[in-house]
Amino acid sequence: MNAAMLDRIPPLAIPWIVLLVSVATLGGAYFFQYALGYQPCHLCLLERIPYVFAIGAALIAGVLSREANLGIAPVVLLGLCALAFAIGTGLSGYHAGVEYKWWPGPTDCTSSGFVSNSLEDLQAQLQGGTRAPQCDKAAWTLFGISLAGYNFLISFALFVLSALPVLRFEREAHGYE
Repeated sequence: MNAAMLDRIPPLAIPWIVLLVSVATLGGAYFFQYALGYQPCHLCLLERIPYVFAIGAALIAGVLSREANLGIAPVVLLGLCALAFAIGTGLSGYHAGVEYKWWPGPTDCTSSGFVSNSLEDLQAQLQGGTRAPQCDKAAWTLFGISLAGYNFLISFALFVLSALPVLRFEREAHGYE
């Protein structure tokens, strides 16, 4: 990235954008779960963790930011957000790949036909209970992209956005143009 690209987004806005998008994304996940009735699978639940972390870290980074100078603490917090979103990007990319059958998923979270993964699953099925959602079946898609696919795109965008202050700080610390 060149310096002009790094300077396009005001430094003070970045923590607040990360916070807003994280809240909106997590809110969307809860909307799909509680309002629309789509139960999350195990991987879906894991993909929420980076957002929960980022909400707290971005809020603190935003509060600590002042004037045009972010200071070191907000930069460190946003660097941690970038790390969380890098992990989230990997998780959601893996999950999307499992849904699209590009690679196998975890055995305790993928379809196995009529065979239960455990005695408890079999008992729940026999008693009319519900079976946990499977990680290899996309519950909802739009334009052929599953929720895990959209989460991949959002996580990656937030990774890049969160990394900008770190890159800017590094550039300024070493006098790069």
